[in-house]
Amino acid sequence: MKFRTLKILRARRNARKRIQTTEKAVQALIIGLALALILLAGCSYRMIPYETQIEYGTTDTDSKNNKLQEKKFITQKWRWKND
Repeated sequence: MKFRTLKILRARRNARKRIQTTEKAVQALIIGLALALILLAGCSYRMIPYETQIEYGTTDTDSKNNKLQEKKFITQKWRWKND
């Protein structure tokens, strides 16, 4: 009787380990599929320039040199476009 109980307990422990391993594999599979879905859905969008501003001019900034400095700025706004 004593050995039979040990065999049953050992079988239960092995079954629990198998179930935990299976659960981890299923979780990894679900996470992998979710990432693949996100990456595939993200590929249907692309970024395009929405608005571009160019500013230029001269400023008198340095009193030591008495020279004019040129200012140039380019700013660009982007947005997502669905293909």
